[in-house]
Amino acid sequence: MRSAETIIVGGGPAGSAAAARLRGAGADVLLLDREAFPRPKLCAGWITPQVVEDLGLDVGAYPHRFMSFRRLHWYLKRVHLPVPCVQHSIRRFEFDAWLLERSGVEVLRHAVKDIRRDGDAFTIDGEFRCRHVIGAGGTGCPVHRQLFRDAMPRARARQTVTLELEFPYDWTDPDCRLWFFEHGLPGYAWYVPKARGWLNVGIGALAQRLKERGEDIWLHWRLFAEKLRGSFDVRVPAEPTGYSYYLRGPVDRCRSGNAFLAGDAAGLATRDLCEGIGPAIKSGQLAAESILTGAAYDLCGIAGASLGGGLITRALCWGMNRPAA
Repeated sequence: MRSAETIIVGGGPAGSAAAARLRGAGADVLLLDREAFPRPKLCAGWITPQVVEDLGLDVGAYPHRFMSFRRLHWYLKRVHLPVPCVQHSIRRFEFDAWLLERSGVEVLRHAVKDIRRDGDAFTIDGEFRCRHVIGAGGTGCPVHRQLFRDAMPRARARQTVTLELEFPYDWTDPDCRLWFFEHGLPGYAWYVPKARGWLNVGIGALAQRLKERGEDIWLHWRLFAEKLRGSFDVRVPAEPTGYSYYLRGPVDRCRSGNAFLAGDAAGLATRDLCEGIGPAIKSGQLAAESILTGAAYDLCGIAGASLGGGLITRALCWGMNRPAA
């Protein structure tokens, strides 16, 4: 049986951030992921300056696609608001693999199925043993399923469903665009250009609100695709891919003894813009710090709203949760 002081389940931003902090301190750590990296990963790929700071990322030395926005367009009904900003986009296919390699951690391809407590330790699938385990495997993380599901049940009201497509496209519009609540969508749609001729477009909405309205997210996708074609001459080349995750809820039960949840496994996506990369990286770093120093694993300092929780955040949350007309 292979042993390590800490085993991380999941090699996305949360797992890589935890691995980098642990390895940098000389800890004995092993990372398990069911996929080989680089692996396909749909994501708008929007990262904030805070992410760049938390990672200590030298933008000039980053070897893959990296693009900065100087303006963000907000659309709400008939209101169009262009906002000066500094935000960035990456391709997750490249970004996640680079972060994982940079961490220096040993990575084994393994689909985790069974995790059991063994005194103060854990055994994984009868093949691995560790003192600490970090669940960073996304919404379907087996660490959540095996060790946290009863204490942290998923709240259906916070479930977000998404349709998204990323494709090579010779865009001429370098700005990021967001459309909120069009046709009553309890969420928003986006247009995120990426460096060297790639584009990500998609829509996300609260699944329960769609169900209550008797609506299908595919209807909203078709309406959005028509808008892209008619207003921006963007023709989506294929059907999108769907996935689901959970918005920020209570975070006081993301640790159970020596088991930790981070990123989407802990349900940390922001309530207003559904941002997940920043909270994932920060939570992974905090989990590692707790293991290294014995500090409390406190996620309350990770913002639950990308826009700070003020008036705009409250308006967006109201718009997503308002009942059908």
